[in-house]
Amino acid sequence: MQMAILFTAIISSLVISFTPVNKSIEAAAPPSPLADYSTEWNDTKYFKCNTAANANYMTAEEKKVIYILNMARMNPPLFAKTVVNQYPDKSKWSINRNSRYFISLMDTLQKLKPIKLLYPDSLCYKSAFCHAVTTGKNGSVTHERVTDKCKKEEYFNGECCHYGNNTAIDILLSLLIDENVPSLGHRYVCLGNYNKLGVSIQPHIAYKNTAVLDFKY
Repeated sequence: MQMAILFTAIISSLVISFTPVNKSIEAAAPPSPLADYSTEWNDTKYFKCNTAANANYMTAEEKKVIYILNMARMNPPLFAKTVVNQYPDKSKWSINRNSRYFISLMDTLQKLKPIKLLYPDSLCYKSAFCHAVTTGKNGSVTHERVTDKCKKEEYFNGECCHYGNNTAIDILLSLLIDENVPSLGHRYVCLGNYNKLGVSIQPHIAYKNTAVLDFKY
């Protein structure tokens, strides 16, 4: 069995340790959430995109929003080529690939350089959670906080609110395509120079589901 040697040097105490790593374990890692679009996303270099893996205050699907968005930010051209290009055929929704919004997203991603990764933030999450729960219960569509509690917990520099879907890939593609939003505000926020992100997906009485993404520098 071939073994790789992981070298760790602790300079402060002049301790050097050698830990054997079994390559078969690395190969057995769970597939990427984008593996259905291309096996290229299974490359171990994308594991670092799963920054929310240990953010236990978020659900698995909320963590996946951050994971997938980070992969899109890490390799925009590959995301365009593999995910966006195939999405109209894989989606349960009717996606017009001839729409100027779809075409402009493909063009933007193909030219875009890598963007720094986003990291989960509990304050961003609390802000997103309060807004998603409140608007979901009263059926509103707004960025304005409607309760004193949510006003107090508001914490973001950029925010995306999505209505309808509750799966990470559908939420993100809707925000990135930004159909019928001339400003492309959601796309610019998702691909903006932020550091932190909190995501909350909740039921919505008018649209079945809502997702709030709160970004912070």
